[in-house]
Amino acid sequence: MTEDIIKIKDLIVAYDEKPAIWHLNMTLQENSITAIVGPNGAGKSTLIKSIMQLIKPVSGEIHINGSKSKKALKDIAYVPQKGEVNWEFPTTVLDVVLMGRYVHKGWIKRPNKKDHKIAMSALREMKMEAFRNRQISELSGGQRQRVFLARAICQDADIYIMDEPLQGIDITTEKLIIKTIKSLQEQGKTFLVVHHNLDTVKEYFDHVIIMNKTIFASGKISEVWTAENIDKAYSEVSAVK
Repeated sequence: MTEDIIKIKDLIVAYDEKPAIWHLNMTLQENSITAIVGPNGAGKSTLIKSIMQLIKPVSGEIHINGSKSKKALKDIAYVPQKGEVNWEFPTTVLDVVLMGRYVHKGWIKRPNKKDHKIAMSALREMKMEAFRNRQISELSGGQRQRVFLARAICQDADIYIMDEPLQGIDITTEKLIIKTIKSLQEQGKTFLVVHHNLDTVKEYFDHVIIMNKTIFASGKISEVWTAENIDKAYSEVSAVK
């Protein structure tokens, strides 16, 4: 029997007193690949940043594996939007991927042979092994996204939260990322992914959250991915008047 690995109750988030998320309730089913979809400004990124405790909500509760503690974030590998990363920072591909091991070691201890072996395995999985000594500033958009997924794999978390991982990348990288996600799902991993292309939701995901500041529908693709639910969320100029 599957369980809810993340539970959110009555979440409210505001920027300068303007609501970004309003009375949002949701659950994330363990071992699912769940898309978050909605129009621009719907609060999708705000939702996952709230889960990652990068934003402080006005009110509400977020439980990860039954815990509200910040320590529960160790169970999550987070892949941010590409625009939130300083790609000019002078570091190599391998160094970025090794950052995924720090959650197990702390920032003081240096990576050991085991960590390097795990990192190289993740790079091979994402077909980026040959780029291990390349500066990240020299990579294409698709290559950078492969590196960040490799870092998440290196962390060996139970939950992967990804913000627009398929935006602005080549089709080869997109197919590789989806193949990797589905392979990790077979190993018991859970995915929550902000996604923008409605045409690929049914192909790539098994669950979906349709939102516009609050949730309009949530559940299995076969049950809630309907034209009525999509139109309702996307036709709302704002879920909060």
